[in-house]
Amino acid sequence: MGVNGKTPAVERRRFPRLPLAIPVFVRSRAESDKEFLEFATALNVSAGGMLVAVRRSIPSSAQVLLEIPSAPLAALAALPHVARSLRAKVLRMQHGEGYNLVGLKFSRPLVKSSRSGTSYGGKVASSV
Repeated sequence: MGVNGKTPAVERRRFPRLPLAIPVFVRSRAESDKEFLEFATALNVSAGGMLVAVRRSIPSSAQVLLEIPSAPLAALAALPHVARSLRAKVLRMQHGEGYNLVGLKFSRPLVKSSRSGTSYGGKVASSV
């Protein structure tokens, strides 16, 4: 039993969440099928997805492209590969006052899952 007398829920997430505020561009299509690009903030991130605060409403199960801005570096070739563009799918959306919290699942996890033993890699940079 948990502290409140209830049985604790079984954790279903494959990856732990990190409470990081990261600027991110969200590119997708609105319900009118018109493409949009919005500057947003990721509120927490895991290898499997992220929670993003956006102003506009994004339809459930919509495909999005997340673009993480970074400063240009002169010696990029010498640095390890990092993903800056990620494909994701909207799992849920919670409306707030002036913003929406959008739960996203990456098309491919960023790291190997301890459950599946599957490793994912490669650059993900295609458009929506």
